[in-house]
Amino acid sequence: MQNKRPRNYNKKIGLIQTHISNNFKYYVIVTVIFLVGVVLGVLFINNVNDNQSEEISSYINNFIERTKDNASIDYIGLCMNSLRNNLSLAFLLWFAGLTVIGVFVVYVAICFRGFCLGYSISSIIATLGTKKGSIFIASSMLPQNIIFIPTIFAIAISCIRLYKSIMKDRRHENIKLEILRHTIFCALISVLLILASLVETYISTNLFMLIKNIL
Repeated sequence: MQNKRPRNYNKKIGLIQTHISNNFKYYVIVTVIFLVGVVLGVLFINNVNDNQSEEISSYINNFIERTKDNASIDYIGLCMNSLRNNLSLAFLLWFAGLTVIGVFVVYVAICFRGFCLGYSISSIIATLGTKKGSIFIASSMLPQNIIFIPTIFAIAISCIRLYKSIMKDRRHENIKLEILRHTIFCALISVLLILASLVETYISTNLFMLIKNIL
């Protein structure tokens, strides 16, 4: 048993390394697009007017105060909302991979997710300051995004590979096979999105509850 577990673990790591190696250029492209979105989100917050800045700060402060006053947490509601958001994005990317304009939709979706992340981080830092903002981000955003972001990248790259394969070989039998591979891959890796939702609900939420009083 002790020898079997390391072998299985090493096999899984090897598969991940092979996947990244075979798709390295696509990972670079998707990462750059995501980072462009992050930068755009940061720039957007840095260029909002005073009224918008006050509204953003008020929203974040009110959220923290409501959380401090609310001792009970609706874990089921939080989990279902997170699952709905994560799996909806996965479905959008999967479906986009089946369309002619799929790659454009994938790039826009990845850029938008980067924008949302950059926007959120900048808003929190601007409202709470660097120290408290970093604690807030580390507790409430970091854990799930460690899983979420690589998973979404992998699905996006599967979409890009499908598009490239269809453009390269338009024979009906090969297209059906590539679509099947794409669908199976997206379905399997979406399990990680479920894990990200569970982490967000039960780990990030409780971490935030532990540090909320110092914010």
